[in-house]
Order: sequence, then C-alpha cells, then structure tokens
Amino acid sequence: MKARLHQASFRDAVLTAYGGRCAISHLPEPRLLEAAHILVDTDVELGQPVVSNGLPLSKIHHAAFDAHLIGIDPDFRIYVADLLLEIHDGPFLELGLKTIRGERIALPRRRADYPDRDRLALRFEQFKRAA
Repeated sequence: MKARLHQASFRDAVLTAYGGRCAISHLPEPRLLEAAHILVDTDVELGQPVVSNGLPLSKIHHAAFDAHLIGIDPDFRIYVADLLLEIHDGPFLELGLKTIRGERIALPRRRADYPDRDRLALRFEQFKRAA
C-alpha cells in the first residue's frame, strides 16, 4: 500500500490538537489512534490534510467511521448505524459502540482546530445515505 506523504504530519497535528486522545472514547494511547479524514483526501476541494478536516479516532472507531457505521453530525453528536444497534454480541459492541449513540465528540482546546461543520454535514449525509 502506498503511504500518503502528508499522513504522518496530519496525524501528529490532529492528535496534538486533541491532547492525544480519541475524540469518541477519550483513549489516550497514541499507538491505538489514527487521524481520520472527515472528507477523504481524494476530494480535491475539501479533503485537505488540515486539522479541521480530521478527527483522532481509535482504530475501531476510525474503521466504523470510514464504513459509515458511525456518523457525526455538524453539532458534533454521534450516531450509530441501525445495523450495529441490531447486533447483540459481546461487551465491546454493547459498551464500546452502542453506548456512544447520542454523545458528543470531545473537541480540541482551540476553537480554530474544531472540526469543520460544513465538512461534517457533507460526511453526515454520506452516513445517512449508507444507512
């Protein structure tokens, strides 16, 4: 797999902005965190590797976000796809994913680093269409 040249600096900037914690679970272990793009970097207009287009997420939350199994609206509220809510299997799903529904993500210290609401709105529409 070809690594994107900006990925390391994007990850560092996003994790730093959020104090090194997952925006959803607050997990403080950097080896388990990734910088998720709100809008993918193949989107030339809005997919830039800037902090306002990124979220620090644990690997499982990042995978769920990319698969549209969790969504985040422009008011920073978390949604969980019905598909996941209908599954009854194990404590991680029950406690780790289902309980985040309706919660708000943690935000960076600086308002300038907040997730861009317009990007979140576009991404949330993708989540709703995938449901």
